[in-house]
Amino acid sequence: MAATSRRSAGLLLYRGAGTSLEVLIAHPGGPLWAKKDDGAWSLPKGLYAPDERPLDAARREFAEEIGTPAPDGPVLELGDVTLASGKVVTGFAVEGDLDTSAVVSNTFEMQWPPRSGRMQSFPEVDRAEWVVPDIARMKLNPAQAEFIERLCDRLEARTD
Repeated sequence: MAATSRRSAGLLLYRGAGTSLEVLIAHPGGPLWAKKDDGAWSLPKGLYAPDERPLDAARREFAEEIGTPAPDGPVLELGDVTLASGKVVTGFAVEGDLDTSAVVSNTFEMQWPPRSGRMQSFPEVDRAEWVVPDIARMKLNPAQAEFIERLCDRLEARTD
């Protein structure tokens, strides 16, 4: 699959509104991300197959990476963004709440240290945090920060 045709779907959980709005962002696990912060965070997201609906994939990935099912409720479509890698991410938002200390992600394996021949397991997400939109814009992958703008616009349109 070419890099430009790779597609992911993610779910942005939010709580509150206006000046009390917070969003849930996830920090990728593994040694390559351990010391990265600003610009490294993401929505819980993952790749999906051509025959899978993006919202279904976003819900599946949320459950795998956060360790709890995504909340039910009205879903806001946030559209697509394209990462620097060429991957297209489709975003959705849903209102809900969860205790970030209870986040338990699925794991992946990689050779670590490099060229050691030793495989180690790491969580896909090593932590998640509730943050205000300004902090989310700074911490999220730059392309995904657009999802914060779109969420704020949609929520503001509801109150007009």
